[in-house]
Amino acid sequence: MSQTILLGSTYLGPVQYFQKIVSGKKIVIEQYDHYTKQTYRNRCDIYSSNGRLSLTIPVVKGRERKKAMKDVRIAYDEDWQGNHLKALTAAYKSSPFFEYYMDDLLPFYTQKWDLLLDFNRALLEAILKNIEGEFAIAYSNEFMEAGAALDFRDAINPKKDFLTADPDFKIKEYRQVFTAKSGFLPNLSIIDLLFNKGPEAIFFLSAEGRMPSEAVR
Repeated sequence: MSQTILLGSTYLGPVQYFQKIVSGKKIVIEQYDHYTKQTYRNRCDIYSSNGRLSLTIPVVKGRERKKAMKDVRIAYDEDWQGNHLKALTAAYKSSPFFEYYMDDLLPFYTQKWDLLLDFNRALLEAILKNIEGEFAIAYSNEFMEAGAALDFRDAINPKKDFLTADPDFKIKEYRQVFTAKSGFLPNLSIIDLLFNKGPEAIFFLSAEGRMPSEAVR
């Protein structure tokens, strides 16, 4: 039986996150952890003409000091959906697979979700439909204590050096829209890889550079 990997919920998570998902191991996504600001829960990093750009989903502020991820609500006081859509379009409209994948993303920037977890979950499902492979993904029924699985809830974090926090993460360079201008930027959102490499994305996600052989649905 393959070992379980424990992940947090993410908004268009980084390549590092999806490399875990295609590993062939069972994936459990935590939904009872405490929501923390400035994480991939509500943030993704893309490659703009000026370099790395963070897109953040605003959330409704509550009175509780610590709120479970499953209870965090998305705020719509500002037009973040329109702003994110414009940023994605500006960054990737010239990428080889922008038009191929953009239709699948549009509902997430034109329709409203109440809960951040539900939004992230639906977006993850849409992304995985475009990545070749079969994946075993479940959501926790309670808070998962450390040691219950290979725990990457905190290791996959924009504030941490991903090579130090996760030595098993394999960086594989690919051509990005602005590579000629600013060089290769590693571990951006999965959408950067999909827009640039399309169906070949799986080969940049699998650790051995080939289709994962143990994956199950």
